[in-house]
Amino acid sequence: MSDHSWVGEFPGAVTVCDTAGRIIEMNGRAGEVFAADGGAALVGTNVLDCHPEPSRTKLAGMMAERRTNVYTVQKNGKKKLIYQAPWFRDGVYAGFVEISFEVPRDMPHFNRDK
Repeated sequence: MSDHSWVGEFPGAVTVCDTAGRIIEMNGRAGEVFAADGGAALVGTNVLDCHPEPSRTKLAGMMAERRTNVYTVQKNGKKKLIYQAPWFRDGVYAGFVEISFEVPRDMPHFNRDK
């Protein structure tokens, strides 16, 4: 992301697609995370082709409805937070972004409402 160079070495995986689902950008960590699937060579391919069912249908629905999906997952003994959300350019829907990063198993939670 040339105009946002900080994201290149961000420790979380950042993958960005356009409104059609075509992957337009991936940072270095995303390339590493998805290395077995092609890594940085995935840029230009459709994000829906990277997901098996029923995830593909769920993601297509999220993109069509422009709704956010947030969850945690454990894989290879590591807990990750997955944040998938629409992104906008000048108020116009421009596609979807996925950010994922490792979180500690016993992550502290602070209630700032008090």
